[in-house]
Amino acid sequence: MFTIYHNPRCSKSRQTLSLLEEQAQKENQDIHIIEYLKTPLNPDDIRQLLVQLDCSALSMMRVKEADFSEQSLKGANEEILINAMANTPKLIERPIVTNGSKAIIGRPPENVLDFF
Repeated sequence: MFTIYHNPRCSKSRQTLSLLEEQAQKENQDIHIIEYLKTPLNPDDIRQLLVQLDCSALSMMRVKEADFSEQSLKGANEEILINAMANTPKLIERPIVTNGSKAIIGRPPENVLDFF
């Protein structure tokens, strides 16, 4: 089963979901869609994704968002960044797809094909 942390207003997220649906159907896999702006992740969820992505919190963030600068997050430590993403979900890079053990950021959308 795949989980996609999705923002339906984002074209890259929609493209990634489309590719994922196409491939998952061929593999007879289910997809769980989480609209993370409506159902925000808690810090533990974010930590788990960071392990699955094998990246730093900064690498999972949209650093060009105004909230990033407004919250003075440049140079912040991991815990501050994780809490910022939990409190301001739009700071999370999108979309993120996981198969339960590994995660991929769907930028570009074709990254999701690494699961297949």
